[in-house]
Amino acid sequence: MAAFDPRPGVVEQLAPGIRRVLAPNPSAMTFRGTNSYLVGTGTVAVIDPGPALPAHRDALLAALAPGERISHILVTHSHVDHSPLAPELSRLTGAPVLAFGDSRTGMSPAMRHLAAEGGLGGGEGIDAAFAPDVTLADDETISGSDWELRAIWTPGHLSNHLSFAMGDAVFTGDVVMGWASSLISPPEGDLGAYMTSLARLRTLGARRLHPGHGAPVDDPDARLSALIAHRLGREAEILAALSAGPATIEALTRAIYTDVPTALLPAAARNVFAHIVDLIERNEIEAKGTPLVTAQFRRS
Repeated sequence: MAAFDPRPGVVEQLAPGIRRVLAPNPSAMTFRGTNSYLVGTGTVAVIDPGPALPAHRDALLAALAPGERISHILVTHSHVDHSPLAPELSRLTGAPVLAFGDSRTGMSPAMRHLAAEGGLGGGEGIDAAFAPDVTLADDETISGSDWELRAIWTPGHLSNHLSFAMGDAVFTGDVVMGWASSLISPPEGDLGAYMTSLARLRTLGARRLHPGHGAPVDDPDARLSALIAHRLGREAEILAALSAGPATIEALTRAIYTDVPTALLPAAARNVFAHIVDLIERNEIEAKGTPLVTAQFRRS
C-alpha cells in the first residue's frame, strides 16, 4: 500500500471536480482521519463532513473558492467520525443534509431482533442524534451545476450506509477502504448485507474508489475481490475451529487473530461476532446460551 500521510485541514485536488480535506481525528479505527470530499465547482457538495471539530469546519469552509457555496451535505453513514459536523455546517451554509436515513434505517428484521435483545455492546460510535433533512432512496440522483451523484445503498458496515457514484468514481465511505477491511459490528453492522454490497459495487465497473479513510483505491475490482475473499477466509477459519469443538467468540478471536495487537482484539471480536450471526442465520452453526456475545457455538 502506498504511503498516505496528508496534512489535516489542507485541501487537495484529487481529480477535476474532486477535492479532499482530511479531518484531524486519527486513531486505530480512522487511520489518518476522516476524508471529507468537496465535489464540483460553484455549487459544491460535501460528502462526509466528519466529526464536529471547529478546525475541520473552518478548513472545509476555507477550501471553497471565491464565489463558491455548499449546496448539499451528503452523509455516507452516521458514525461519529462521519456525520456530527453536518448540522452545524448546514446551519452555517443553508445546505440541506442528505442521507439514507437515521442510524437504524435499513436495519434487517434479524438485526432489529438482536438490537431488541440488548446486551450486545461493542458498537462503533453511532451518531444516535443524526437525522437528515432529506432522505435519499437507493439509485436516486442528486446534481449541482457541474456534478451528478447517484446514491447507492451499501449496507453492512452500518444499515444506513450509502456510497455515491460520479462517472467512473465511487465515494465508498467505510464499506471499502484500501488500508484495512471494514469493521462489521452487529446489530448495526450486518455481514450478509456487507457481502451483498461488495458484490454490487463490483458490478459498477468503477475505475477509482474514494474511501472515508485512507488513499484512493485505483484497482477497485482487485480490492473488492480481496475483501470478499478475506471474509470467506475468516468464515472458513471459524468453521474449521468449531469443527474441533464448541467455542466462544473470545476463544475463536484469540485462535484466529494471532497477529493482531491486543488493543485491537475487541474490534476483531466484533468481526467474529458478525460472522457468527451470519452463520446462525444460514443454519451453519447453533448457539448454546445467551446473550450471543458470551454463548458457546458449535457446528449444526
